[in-house]
Amino acid sequence: MPWLPELFSAPVLQRLQEKWERELVTVPFFDGLMTGELDALVESFVHEPELHHPVRGRIRGVPAFSRFVAETRAWLSQPGASVENVEHVVRAGRHACGEVVLHVEGKTEQVGLPVAIVADREPGGRIDELRMYYSSWPLRGRHATRPPLLQPYAELPASDVVGKYQRALAAGDVDAIVAVFEPDGYAREPAGGDYLHQGTDGVRAFYERLFANGGGIPLEHCALIDDERACALEYNVVRWGATELPPQAGVAVYVRGDSGKIAAARIYDDVDPPLGSRP
Repeated sequence: MPWLPELFSAPVLQRLQEKWERELVTVPFFDGLMTGELDALVESFVHEPELHHPVRGRIRGVPAFSRFVAETRAWLSQPGASVENVEHVVRAGRHACGEVVLHVEGKTEQVGLPVAIVADREPGGRIDELRMYYSSWPLRGRHATRPPLLQPYAELPASDVVGKYQRALAAGDVDAIVAVFEPDGYAREPAGGDYLHQGTDGVRAFYERLFANGGGIPLEHCALIDDERACALEYNVVRWGATELPPQAGVAVYVRGDSGKIAAARIYDDVDPPLGSRP
């Protein structure tokens, strides 16, 4: 996701399909940017381009979007930079969420930066808007407060294991959280890299630390994309245990395993946890 393949030139599209070894229904976000075919990107939107960026804020209109594309291409063309595609793209109706890890230069060394991109589309496939999520910590060694992008929707259904996870997260119930993960399941923090916690003991230790500020983390649920295998939940963080926070936007992707429990929970936000110096 999210670019329309028919808008790219035939040689570029052929090269991309050879890379992916299949016919593309949509062109992945960074693959499309790196082609340099700006017209194909711009024309993939219903109206003018609109992308909500974690640091830049709202990028709207062709001039601003063109600058973003040029700067991103230059950034990802640096020696050693690469895009690692995460296996799953969540699609449901007119909405989709894609995940990658960008291998780029951080503050002091090469880092793996987890990035999620949510697309809202019209029935014909063109894009209404894009929302990008990542943590600034791996790049800058500090967080950037991210205002909400969406309004909370209290009636949003988060059924089965995802709903159980959300209730346990809000309550700060470590046992209930551990119970919804598969034995070899994992939770990955926004900082990625070494901040992946796998297996029953790893998951338990991670959430014990998260809940060490006097309680759970209730989220405002804003939008859910669920294809039954995985779901992406956009949210606002408003409280962390005993600490009230300014509302901040994020998204998490939950992948269900064969048992129906959570095999992977990948978190994308830039919240500065009130827990000390850890990201």
